[in-house]
Formats: sequence, C-alpha cells, structure tokens
Amino acid sequence: MASVNKVIVLGNLGRDPEVRYTPNGSAVCNLRIATTRNWKSKDSGEKMEETEWHSVVLYDRQAEIAGEYLKKGRPVYIEGRLKTRKWTDKEGVEKYTTEIVADSMQLLGGREGGGGGGGAEEDGGGYSERSAAPQRSAPAARPAPQAASRPAPQKSSTGFDNMDDDIPF
Repeated sequence: MASVNKVIVLGNLGRDPEVRYTPNGSAVCNLRIATTRNWKSKDSGEKMEETEWHSVVLYDRQAEIAGEYLKKGRPVYIEGRLKTRKWTDKEGVEKYTTEIVADSMQLLGGREGGGGGGGAEEDGGGYSERSAAPQRSAPAARPAPQAASRPAPQKSSTGFDNMDDDIPF
C-alpha cells in the first residue's frame, strides 16, 4: 500500500531564522511558523482563535535564502514532510521532536519589510529544491477583451436580469 507524508503550512515567522553550518559546510536553517485557526463557538457564538507553532528545517541553498530574506513576522508558504527525531538532553533524558523538513518555500509579501502580502505592487519570490533557483510569481492573467458585437441580454421572467454584473467574484 502506498503512503503519503506531505505537509503544507502558510503562516508567519515567529522569530528570525537561525542559520547554522555543518562541519562539511552545508547550511541548515530552523524556522518557527505560526498558523492561526479562527471559528465561531457553537455554544456561545463568540469568535474563537487557536494558534499552532510549527518547527521547520531547511537545508543547503534553501536554508541560505531563508536566512537572507525571511524576518520575524513575514508570511511564508512551506511544503515538506514530517520527520520525528530522537535526541538526548543534557541530563541524559531521551526526547523526541517532530519537525517539517521543507521541500519548497515561497516567500510572501513585499521585498522590503515583513508586512502582509497580496498588494498589487508587492512581489513575492520563492525557492524550490526542484528548481534550484529563485522564482518569481507570475502576474495575474487579464481577461480577454469582450467582443464588440455582443447580443443584447434577454429579459427574464424571474427579475434577475444580467446577473453577471451582480456576482461578487
């Protein structure tokens, strides 16, 4: 039977990235990413919020890019896999930790500062081990111009004439 170990996280950095180098010179970067879930309580009707913190590990060039461009509070999109590892603390007690090992990373928001994303002039960038180079988001596709010889809309008996103009999406 096949199995899948895939994680997608879109959240904000809780602190600046920590980049270290192994003895052979490979970069390793640790991130803490916060995701927040919002819902309305069925009992009281009040708005509820829950924040979850995720540990993320990036390697090699991806780790260097994260260390250079990511800052506390900046939004980031991560795809990867879960990995649990065992380690021994200073007192000799065995401990376990589960991390997301990132396969790809997409920087969100503007180039400067760490503010929210999505503005028309802001440009996100990303890095994927598969592409081995920074990538830029493609500009949004623009709809084709409407033909000039459009037939006049027919009146309907329902009273909902020309609904295309009233749909909010």
